[in-house]
Amino acid sequence: MDSLTQAAVGAALAVAVAPMLNRRYARDPEPSPGRRLAGWALAGAIGGLVPDLDVLIRSSADPLLVLQYHRQFTHSLILVPVLGALVALLVTPVLKRTLSRVERYVSATVGVGSHGLLDACTSYGTALFWPFADTRIALSIVSIVDPLFTLPLIALLVFALVRSRPRWALLACAWAAFYLTLGGWQASRAESAAHALAQERGHAPEQVEVKPSFGNLLLWKSVYGAQGFWWVDAVRASMVVSTHAGDRAAQIDPARDLPWLQPASRQARDLERFTRFSGGFVALVPGSSNEVMDVRYSMVPNRIDPLWGITLARAADVPTEFWTRREMTQAHRAAFVDLLR
Repeated sequence: MDSLTQAAVGAALAVAVAPMLNRRYARDPEPSPGRRLAGWALAGAIGGLVPDLDVLIRSSADPLLVLQYHRQFTHSLILVPVLGALVALLVTPVLKRTLSRVERYVSATVGVGSHGLLDACTSYGTALFWPFADTRIALSIVSIVDPLFTLPLIALLVFALVRSRPRWALLACAWAAFYLTLGGWQASRAESAAHALAQERGHAPEQVEVKPSFGNLLLWKSVYGAQGFWWVDAVRASMVVSTHAGDRAAQIDPARDLPWLQPASRQARDLERFTRFSGGFVALVPGSSNEVMDVRYSMVPNRIDPLWGITLARAADVPTEFWTRREMTQAHRAAFVDLLR
């Protein structure tokens, strides 16, 4: 999820577990409760941010490198204790007079551990079990940015710190758990609606994926494959579930769509990498002969307005261009609000 949410969740979890170590591992003389909780929150927040430093792994010679390593080894559960130890060392100069060594390590490790698990709840995909499996877990039950998830969590965390009462951090964690559970229920409803819509069209879907639209659990994007196309629709899961038919795009066929692509070329390998990253949900950008998009993401859930993709070059050995298009136009905003309402 976004950095603010990751930091807030890491801090809330650290503050929530603080009372468990307060007596046994507290420093002597013991600092004030408020200072100690602030120390736990700081270590947990930094721990919640550190795994995303993998975005620094990039190369101009290989633009797809950032896709390959983002949410990979730094998000693996097996590396949580190691990254927790590194974060504990990082915060030692600031917190050595506030928290004991054990407290610094536990708070930092709790923050690091929360990061990958929270990311796995989104639709991007997180390699939790690297290096034993490179499968990316994507539960798709919450948007990468969702103020309804984040703002109450931050408010409860701030109250816990200001009043020096860890129980409010427990409530923040309870809110996060409740919201993610609600997201799972909404995802199940949206998926059922997507299957029903496909059945109405006489389709037997090969792949079906639903994901929440930006910032809410009410409006969902549905993508499924059938008859050589990706069918993109919106599902509004309120008291009554409704579907809103959208665009479709032909599933990519290199032999048909990219006849100039040499099978053993760098461009062909990069297309395979991007296809794997996109879960197979790839198609040519409408009107283009060499731009390939991930059809799962768009500003408006029942439209094909790609947020990112690659541009293949006819020269076999040049780097493949990776691009993003995240501009929210007035037309996008109006269509999104119309579906949401």
